Amino acid sequence: MTAAERPVEPLHPRLGVTDEELGAIRERLGGRGPNDLELAMFGVMWSEHCSYKSSKPLLRTLPTTGEGVVAGPGENAGVISIGDGLAVAFKIESHNHPSAVEPYQGAATGVGGILRDIFTMGARPIAVLDALRFGDPADARTRHLVDGVVRGVGGYGNCVGVPTVGGELVFDPSYGGNPLVNVMAIGLLEERRLTLAAAPGPGNLVVLFGSATGRDGIGGASVLASATFSDDDASKRPSVQVGDPFAEKLLIEASLELIERGLVEGLQDLGAGGISCATSEIADRAGTGIMVDLDAIPRREPGLEPFEVMISESQERMCAAVLPAKWDAVREVCARWGLPVAVIGRVTADGDVTVVSGGLDPDGRRALGAQELARIPARALTSDAIVHQRTAVSPTHRRGAPAPGAPAAVSDRLPERGMDPGAVLMALLGSANLASRHAVFHQYDSTVGADTVAGPGRGAAVLRVKGTTKALVATTDGNQAVGAVDPWLGAALSVAEATRNVSITGARPLGVTNCLNYGDPTRPAAFWQLSEGVRGLADACRALGLPVTGGNVSLYNESPAGPIAPTAEIGVVGLLDDIAALIGPAFERADDAVVLVGEVVPGLVGSEYAALAGGASEDDPPVLDLVREAALQAFVREAIARGLVASAQDVSGGGLAVALAECAMWGEVGATVRIAVNHSPAVDVFGESPSRLVLSCRPRYVAALALLARQHGLPVETVGTVGGDRLVIELSMSGGATGNVEDRGGGVADALEVPLRDLRHAWDHGLARALGWER
Repeated sequence: MTAAERPVEPLHPRLGVTDEELGAIRERLGGRGPNDLELAMFGVMWSEHCSYKSSKPLLRTLPTTGEGVVAGPGENAGVISIGDGLAVAFKIESHNHPSAVEPYQGAATGVGGILRDIFTMGARPIAVLDALRFGDPADARTRHLVDGVVRGVGGYGNCVGVPTVGGELVFDPSYGGNPLVNVMAIGLLEERRLTLAAAPGPGNLVVLFGSATGRDGIGGASVLASATFSDDDASKRPSVQVGDPFAEKLLIEASLELIERGLVEGLQDLGAGGISCATSEIADRAGTGIMVDLDAIPRREPGLEPFEVMISESQERMCAAVLPAKWDAVREVCARWGLPVAVIGRVTADGDVTVVSGGLDPDGRRALGAQELARIPARALTSDAIVHQRTAVSPTHRRGAPAPGAPAAVSDRLPERGMDPGAVLMALLGSANLASRHAVFHQYDSTVGADTVAGPGRGAAVLRVKGTTKALVATTDGNQAVGAVDPWLGAALSVAEATRNVSITGARPLGVTNCLNYGDPTRPAAFWQLSEGVRGLADACRALGLPVTGGNVSLYNESPAGPIAPTAEIGVVGLLDDIAALIGPAFERADDAVVLVGEVVPGLVGSEYAALAGGASEDDPPVLDLVREAALQAFVREAIARGLVASAQDVSGGGLAVALAECAMWGEVGATVRIAVNHSPAVDVFGESPSRLVLSCRPRYVAALALLARQHGLPVETVGTVGGDRLVIELSMSGGATGNVEDRGGGVADALEVPLRDLRHAWDHGLARALGWER
């Protein structure tokens, strides 16, 4: 068969469009088939990343309204009022697939993209948090990815002048072929400056400013994030966008000036889907159309095809709707900031996105002799995009503990049956998931802007609000280890942990943003995981009275090695009315009382202890009581407001022993505590039961603190005293007698006693050693 005789492969499958979707496209075009440019535009806009075609029905179940919500899902970022005419904008998004292909640029452009979502709303970006997840830290590919992603986050954020103040770094075997790079950004704005992504007013100009359009990022985020791929697929590399943080800085300043001077009617950044996405979204939101003059779009290289211009994801570009009378002022602002700017079209009344070649006449109509290349109803690309009703089926045989890569059976070496429990604690503190992240975050500028009160490394980040007594408190959290066993519980625990980390500073959580990282939604088991994750997110937010203000869904997180563990990454922002009331996790001074609030429940599945020592096949994760979680957070906020608390830390990764060690290490003062063993030493000391706090307070406040806890229905116990140069944990039977417990973990009933310097050494060097950065 000659080349001419070979059947021509249809174009739509190569653009990720199924036969069913092609039929739906024809319906939306009035029965006609799309031409190649239109099909390319539908391909990116109906991708999973842009359309949410699998997750949209689930996302509608989330609570999205609440006190102070100014803008919610559907806008570029959530916005919540913080009083005094100010508001906070925040959002988290993923750049997983581009980072797997090209880690530096994938991570860097992830930072750039989320920053544009913030300042598009009229907010000045004040912070970035990066939640990063990789495979085995001993693996060469993991080390390559960590190096590139960390340099990308730092390189972009440092240059653009926005501090990286927090986040996560997690290692789990399931991320070996598909790392997760989720980035959250926060901004401040005057409420009166709030700007929405819409193009009202037929006859208004459509203005493109920022970097010129090139071939980088053709179908980048939209295509890469909408299909699985092999990690060595070289064909994906040209799809990764290339960032320029210095151009982004100019874009921030120009955009905020345009907004402050009232020169734009609407503003939209160009990210996934490029010009196709920006024009169709702002038109659809305003109920208008847009005629795009393809020839007017600034390009950085010759010979670009129409489809390349329309779907390129070249970075650092903005699209604005501008009154004709204000064009000269807009042009002057962009020129002063050194940014290319051009009128690329007009707002129309017909509701269509129309692409023409040959120019527009002075009235914004197609010029005589100009060619119409594409005409698509704006809503067909956006709000009326296809939605799939996927099938969710719970796995018949749900895998129990341990997770992939963890020991298959309980170990006799670590940490049970007679081994020194201090060695167990040292092993946990020095493990890749619990050790200090200083080796990573020292590469980030966490203080630029002079607003950072508490940066990365010791709990939630704290940022002062200049000109007020207020502070913003922010954190991210995800629990893939439990999510792999119970995706509902994994998501709910993530919300509980993130909000708890905000509450223990004294701040009131304002809202939640989410990045839902899951597998191929066409697989019923994977869609069930996503469905359960969204249900857990919704249940937890309702129980805690918090709105979900926006976020991102990242699907197809699979590689030839298999899918990732279901990961609901949660970002939370809280408000502290008086920064003078801020409480940290470190013990403050000798002779303070150590108070434990909450109670232990059985279950080691998903814990760092189980990852280290192995899990029992009959075990389960600890349960989460959302009513108790809400009571615990209300209690600690009230206790802090009443001045009863000197320090506050929650019990999470590594259990009570690690929480106590962190309080002691960070405060550079030891403690002696006595813990009653109600289950087994492994559960009571290293288990990660939620809804527990380690507090310290002046001895004279113990009675008042205990009374307040009981008024909130919480178990409370004074367990020891701050002081000395070592951490001592004595274990007793719940009846008061000391001795070994003849049960799983019974050997850990010997007292734990470790000098702070040894704890600190293990914690300081664990990550660098795990990654091979030091011996």
